[in-house]
Amino acid sequence: MGKGGMSQGGSGEDGVEENMAAWLLGINNLKIQPFHLPPLGPHDVRIKMKAVGICGSDVHYLKNLKLAHYVVKEPMVIGHECAGIVAEVGADVKHLVPGDRVALEPGISCWRCGQCKEGRYNLCPDMKFFATPPIHGSLANEVVHPADLCFKLPENVSLEEGAMCEPLSVGVHACRRANVGPETNVLIMGAGPIGLVTLMAARAFGAPRVVIVDVDDYRLSVAKDLGADEVVKVSIDLQDVDQDVTQIQKAMKGEVDVSFDCAGFEKTMSTALQASRSGGKVCLVGMGHNEMTVPLTSAAAREVDIVGVFRYKNTWPVCLEFIRSGKIDVKPLITHRFGFSQKEVEEAFETSARGGNAIKVMFNL
Repeated sequence: MGKGGMSQGGSGEDGVEENMAAWLLGINNLKIQPFHLPPLGPHDVRIKMKAVGICGSDVHYLKNLKLAHYVVKEPMVIGHECAGIVAEVGADVKHLVPGDRVALEPGISCWRCGQCKEGRYNLCPDMKFFATPPIHGSLANEVVHPADLCFKLPENVSLEEGAMCEPLSVGVHACRRANVGPETNVLIMGAGPIGLVTLMAARAFGAPRVVIVDVDDYRLSVAKDLGADEVVKVSIDLQDVDQDVTQIQKAMKGEVDVSFDCAGFEKTMSTALQASRSGGKVCLVGMGHNEMTVPLTSAAAREVDIVGVFRYKNTWPVCLEFIRSGKIDVKPLITHRFGFSQKEVEEAFETSARGGNAIKVMFNL
């Protein structure tokens, strides 16, 4: 692993090392270039980035310059799973001081709209979220961020673990939305990074039995190692749903109370709807397809509730507590590490895009 990216920048006119960031300039075109920070506001902190993970959305933007209705129309700094060290605090910041290690929640909501006032700030229509166009992300030497969205790390939680609070938050929020508890048998469709953190979160919330489904043997083996009671390998053929449901019900050894679709495809959603018990829930976490045809009428006749999930809210404190207490160990999810040089940035994204045995690719800056 190479050294951090500070060596990539030259010195400015005043001799201060220039802040550098990974800019998305076009399809499959990432370049480390200067990134000029906004002035520090009274409630802001300046953070020296130390750990930044690659998310599937980052790879999607790199390959397509768009994700759902978000379109990259001009150069954008990538990255949003991050942690770092406080370098400077605004005049009115009281709970943080330089040197504090923090995990950053990447979304800045308006706090004025109806959704924010109701406490569902993740649905704010004016959300400014790291690396969601046109907002710049955090794969940089330094960023400026609101202090109230920076959470101090416990002494026994590493910066890498702090960065993992972002993907873990998706699983925590999904489990909260589905009211997972000690009497909830859980099915998870998809053993990718989000499926795996949902598995971890379900366990932390007390789910007594968790079955996870995927098409890939390696990912299923990882899920088993991380605590899944049973794993089920399925096909990608929509015609096999009935057969897959039979396998799932056998593996569960009981009824499926809550299903999490962490892939978001027609096949996975159809399987989740059919496998869930009457009166159960299906939580749609993954967003693989914008549109899909699924058996809603039969699910409605059995009063299966469909619950949507978008990002998260108020999850960083509980994520940090789960990690601090040992209820969740996110370290096994980090399979590859890279430094912050042009070559390593390119290699890291190629590694993440290939999949294979890569789960979470992490930059150490």
